[in-house]
Amino acid sequence: MTSMIRLQTHGKGESNPIAAEKLIAGTPTGTVDNQYINKAGNFFCGVWSSDAGIWRISYTEDELCTIIEGEAIVTDAAGNAERVTAGDTFVIPAGFEGTWETVGSVRKFYAVYEAA
Repeated sequence: MTSMIRLQTHGKGESNPIAAEKLIAGTPTGTVDNQYINKAGNFFCGVWSSDAGIWRISYTEDELCTIIEGEAIVTDAAGNAERVTAGDTFVIPAGFEGTWETVGSVRKFYAVYEAA
């Protein structure tokens, strides 16, 4: 029998600057604290944070996000922008291309599924 797994923020995430080739504005650093990865390695979740900046995003995976604190603006390739703030839950589907803008700083819970 497999037991339920309770997720807890470790506060020991891996921090890296957003890749220069994706940057549009700012010098943001993203921190990833993976809290679970399945045996197949194609589903994982945890907490991500970033400071201010704008960069290009291109998704091969489906991602469920809940903003824990802060504010971000997600803009698709056609220029449609959505502002998300603490408490908002949304999905960025595989195939999405656009930009992510962190306004100030932001923390989100994420659950990512990457199809084989």
